[in-house]
Amino acid sequence: MSQAETTGTRVRPLALLGSELGLLFRRRRTWAMLAALALVPVLIGVAVRFRPNAESGPPFLTAISENGLFVSFTALTVSVPLFLPLTVGVVAGDTIAGEASLGTLRYLLVAPTTRVRVLLVKYAAAAVFAIAAPLVVLLAGIAVGALLFPIRDVTLLSGVTVDAGGFAVRCALLVVYVAVSLLGLSAIGLFLSTLTTVPVGAMAATIVLAAASQILDSLPQLDWLHPWLFSHWWFGFADFLREPIVWDSFQSNALLQLGYVALFGALAYGRLSTKDILT
Repeated sequence: MSQAETTGTRVRPLALLGSELGLLFRRRRTWAMLAALALVPVLIGVAVRFRPNAESGPPFLTAISENGLFVSFTALTVSVPLFLPLTVGVVAGDTIAGEASLGTLRYLLVAPTTRVRVLLVKYAAAAVFAIAAPLVVLLAGIAVGALLFPIRDVTLLSGVTVDAGGFAVRCALLVVYVAVSLLGLSAIGLFLSTLTTVPVGAMAATIVLAAASQILDSLPQLDWLHPWLFSHWWFGFADFLREPIVWDSFQSNALLQLGYVALFGALAYGRLSTKDILT
């Protein structure tokens, strides 16, 4: 966010958001992370294309060789537990701590705009990236699948067959589901970013928490805790590949993520508003 836009007359929220998004998507780091995400379906597609009859491997590899549209679904499934949380953690962890490390946070906090507006803009930019990241995986998967494999009607998990157009609609829903799943993690990263002047520390802590949540969710001894973990519903997007679509997991996931956004958003605001932090 430029100093010129944080001084003088009161800055409009959309101008702040546009500036923040411009800064985020002008960074080479952002494009490097998106390129790395796009590489996931490329590697999957190439591996299946040139070793279609591997002796061992999960059954979805056979589905990919028969229908290229499954590359995108497989790539999303592979990216959800590690690659997407990693990239989102980097962006969210940099929101406030990045400004502090550059010495520009003091200008944001004395600018003619409220601190809550600064937080909202920072979080909105991280949320936009949380949408862009799975979208890149999906589009790259569709492109690679169409290039390397035949495109046919898709048989859903419930056994019903839909055409490519119907599957495209469900793919859009998959992106929405995964993006919603990452909103809670983005809020956690935003809060952690207010606690330090070192962006790498906030990034690492956010990524570690994502991994820890998934580990805890895999332990049957902690089944009472599972519904409260922000990663608990991350793989529920498979319900969008049924006919009719089952919305229960999406609703539970959205409600859970909203709770995390509210909690850690409030903590971030409390940290930013009650202390002369990092100035």
